[in-house]
Amino acid sequence: MPSPKIVLGGDVGGTKTLLKLAEVNARGVWKSLREQRYESCAYQGFESIVEDFLRGDVPDSACFGVAGPVKDNMAKITFLPWFIESDSISEVFGIRDVKLINDFQAAGYGIDALEDGDLLSLNSGKPEIHGPRSLIGAGTFLGEGLLVWQRDGYVALSSEGGHADFAPRGSLQAELLMSLNSRAGEYVPYGSLLSGNGLAVIYEFLHEHRGMTDALGLLSNKGNADLPLAVSQGALLHNDPLASAALDLFIDIYGAEAGNMALRTLPTGGVYITGGIAPQIVLGLTNGRFMRAFLDKGGFSTLLSDIPVAVVLNPKVGLLGAMLCAARMQAN
Repeated sequence: MPSPKIVLGGDVGGTKTLLKLAEVNARGVWKSLREQRYESCAYQGFESIVEDFLRGDVPDSACFGVAGPVKDNMAKITFLPWFIESDSISEVFGIRDVKLINDFQAAGYGIDALEDGDLLSLNSGKPEIHGPRSLIGAGTFLGEGLLVWQRDGYVALSSEGGHADFAPRGSLQAELLMSLNSRAGEYVPYGSLLSGNGLAVIYEFLHEHRGMTDALGLLSNKGNADLPLAVSQGALLHNDPLASAALDLFIDIYGAEAGNMALRTLPTGGVYITGGIAPQIVLGLTNGRFMRAFLDKGGFSTLLSDIPVAVVLNPKVGLLGAMLCAARMQAN
């Protein structure tokens, strides 16, 4: 039997970078060797993180899911001054095969590595075997992706759908858009609202334009990176009116855009809600509000009701997908 190979996987984002080293056998089954999280903004470049993590080890292959578009084996990380080139990583660290994929491609591959407890169903629907799958996830920004079945497995396709223009529904959302237009110009992408910073923006908007009281005093520290978590906790744990209204509006927009994506892609294999925010607001996602916005598509609500929808609770789904990709590189 061939000797095991060493593979490296990574989930590279604007906030954090996760790296994992594992030993993989001829059947594609891996055994973890070590794993580490890095705060991305603390490093000048990705190669500095790889160097610190490998400590001289030389994997046989590596796959990195990166937050940003990948072209010609190169990527510019969104919200960071990082340029990553697969050829450079291969040369610097002696790794024979290096692959870059979009972070939501990685998350898509990671779906197949999840266990039962990693998923929380919002709508059971009528799943079709080998049907297309869609992913949507709010985190540092909004990510979207699509998986289609080819021959013996799913192939993940990249997307930058989170940068599409926000389309408001109702007078409150229209007022929110006009407020953002006055500050940021005509272009307001969904990701500017469906993100950690976006939840804080919605909170501030409701305070300033609807006169709602900041009883928790969160705006006195609005530059704090923990503000989105504080808003969600204020809504779900303390029943604060402003925080609750902000989270409700956030979920209305989230559910509507997930429904838009479902109409565009008809993912009969399911919609998967990923990203770092979803596990923090599970109570808000499961109270029916998200699915009401998802299904509110006029005559197409029945069509959408057949599509399974689930929240991914495992925050390492992107890392799992990158590891699966790296392992398959060895198998092939």
